[in-house]
Amino acid sequence: MTWAVVSGLRSKDHPGGQSNNVASASAARLQGCKEVDGLPDTTCTPGVAYSAVTQETIASTICHSGYTSTGIRSDGLKVRPPTSFTDPLKTSGIAAYSYGDKSSADYEEDHLIPLELGGDGWNPANLWPEPRYGPHPASEKDDIENQLHLLVCSGRATLGAAQRAISSNWETAVTAATSP
Repeated sequence: MTWAVVSGLRSKDHPGGQSNNVASASAARLQGCKEVDGLPDTTCTPGVAYSAVTQETIASTICHSGYTSTGIRSDGLKVRPPTSFTDPLKTSGIAAYSYGDKSSADYEEDHLIPLELGGDGWNPANLWPEPRYGPHPASEKDDIENQLHLLVCSGRATLGAAQRAISSNWETAVTAATSP
């Protein structure tokens, strides 16, 4: 299955009322994924940016207070998808990544390119089950996401550099995004 097929999936919350079995489609595309030192498998989770968020639109999108919590995208979807969309993806992702711990509470269905950096919240290729515990917990990535957001909104890093850096290696993203 290719991303051209699954990237258009929407939950029951899609404004058009379309309903798809996101977990089944996700499971079909996610097989044999391997996390390496806290980084997701780039084949399974390459990261996807939302096309309406650009360097030119950051003042009215990601740098505008409330964008990730209450914002509405140009296609009518909320910027942050509901758990009715992300929970089935998390369940199938835990299986696909062959995590020994199967408790969904121990994972955050994370956006590789975070919403606060213009990541596409509705594209399964931008979502993966990130462990909350262990050597590279989700909370560490959250701190880096916040640092990058501040750098982009202050003009000390470009949006594109921050998106490329965090989708390549979130652990080195701050340095990579600010390097000439």
